[in-house]
Amino acid sequence: MPRLSVYVIAYNEAEKLEAALRSVAWADEIVVADSFSTDATAEIAARHAHRVLQVPFAGFGKLRNDVLAQLTGDWVFSLDADERCTEAAAAEIRRTIEQADAHDAYRVPRRNYFFGRWIEHSGWYPDYRQPQLFRRGKLRYTEDAVHETYVLDGTLGTLTEPIAQVPFRNLEQILHKAQRYSTLGVERLERRGQRPSMLAALGHGLFGFFRHYVLRAGFLDGWAGFVIAFSNMEGTFYRYAKQFELRRGLTREPPLPPSLRR
Repeated sequence: MPRLSVYVIAYNEAEKLEAALRSVAWADEIVVADSFSTDATAEIAARHAHRVLQVPFAGFGKLRNDVLAQLTGDWVFSLDADERCTEAAAAEIRRTIEQADAHDAYRVPRRNYFFGRWIEHSGWYPDYRQPQLFRRGKLRYTEDAVHETYVLDGTLGTLTEPIAQVPFRNLEQILHKAQRYSTLGVERLERRGQRPSMLAALGHGLFGFFRHYVLRAGFLDGWAGFVIAFSNMEGTFYRYAKQFELRRGLTREPPLPPSLRR
C-alpha cells in the first residue's frame, strides 16, 4: 500500500494547528514546518507530528520546496494549519492513492467557514488552491514570496469530497493577513514590471470588491460575503499602494524646512 506524507507549514498558528493535525492522524507521516514561531506552535506540533522542521521563511514557494525534500512517502498531501480533513475526504484520498490508474496530482475542493457561516459563494466554494495531493517528485512550487504557483510533471485530476477551512477566527486575523500579504505581494508586482500608480491601486482595489461581491455572488453570503469582498479590496489596494510608496521613497525622513507655518 502506498505511503502518504502530510506536511503542514505554520507560523504562530497555535490556535488552529492542533485541529488540523488531529484531522490527518491517520497518515503514515506528518511533518510540520515551523518558521520559528513565538507562540506554542512548535510544542503543539511536537505532540501530534512525526517530525517538526524549523525552516527560515524566505517566501512560501521556497518553504514548500524545502519541506518536500524532507518527506519520505510515495504520495504527499499538503494541508494548511487552517484546514481540516474530513472523514469522507480522508477515505477518498486513501482510495485514490491505491488506484493503479491514479493521476499524478489532484486538486481538492475546500469549504470555508467564516463570520459564523459556511460560505457558498464569494469565490470561496469550491475553493481550490494548488494541487494538494500528488505523487512525491511529480510537483514542485515556483519560489514566489506569496501566491506561489506550481510545476507538475504529469496529469491532474480533481477530488470530489471537500476539506474544511477555517481561515479566520475573527476580523483581526483577516486584517493581519491582508497586511502581511499586501507587503509580500509588492515583490511580485516588482518582478512583473508593474508601474506603480495610486490610480492603479484604487482601480484594482475596487475591481477586487466587485469581483468577489458581484461577479462571484458574494452578496448571497450576507455580511460574511461583504466582509470577504471588502477585505479583498483593502488587501489589493494596499499591495499596489505599498509598491507606489516603495518606488517613490515615501518612507524617508523628510527634509525639515526652517518653518512649518503656511
